[in-house]
Amino acid sequence: MEDPRPPALRASDADRERTAELLRRAAGDGRLTIEELDERLHSTYDARTSDELERLVADVVAADERAAPARRVPVRRAEGGARWLVAVMSGCDRKGRWRLAPRCTVLNVMGGSNLDLNDAELSDERTELRVYSIMGGADIYVPEGMNVEVSEFAFVGGNEVDVGDSHPDPGGPVLRVSCFSLMGGTDVRRGRRQAGRTRHRLGH
Repeated sequence: MEDPRPPALRASDADRERTAELLRRAAGDGRLTIEELDERLHSTYDARTSDELERLVADVVAADERAAPARRVPVRRAEGGARWLVAVMSGCDRKGRWRLAPRCTVLNVMGGSNLDLNDAELSDERTELRVYSIMGGADIYVPEGMNVEVSEFAFVGGNEVDVGDSHPDPGGPVLRVSCFSLMGGTDVRRGRRQAGRTRHRLGH
């Protein structure tokens, strides 16, 4: 006899990152020990369904906290910010607190860039990120609440875009990413970079 219940919903990478962030916050509040946090984080990244993730936070995070919307990406209008990020037969890595200019060009020639925007600060409501990858590539990680518009072209290569809802924050700042890849590729995804996740390195 067939099971009438629908199959459990598969968890996305963004779902896992959201759960991991909730667990870290719970540990910071004293609801989990370091050992418990470490164990649950391992289970989070191994989880295959949304139900598995829900069970990991059910006893330490209130339901209204789990449903809370992501914070708005900060915008501070002022001079400065990265305008050029270049990796020629090398690598470029940006993470943590850093600032992005209204227009930034990323150039990868036989090299790779890893750009984590989860803790970055924007200098305009509309930011243009132009990524050129020639025999190289880039991994770009955007936060949950950021509006993202992606246009892409690849020849003898490939780009991968996984951002889910492109406009989760109506009226909020917008990041426009333009990808041009020749014998290379660029990945754009939501969530924080995981250890060992980087794909684009020298010689990719």
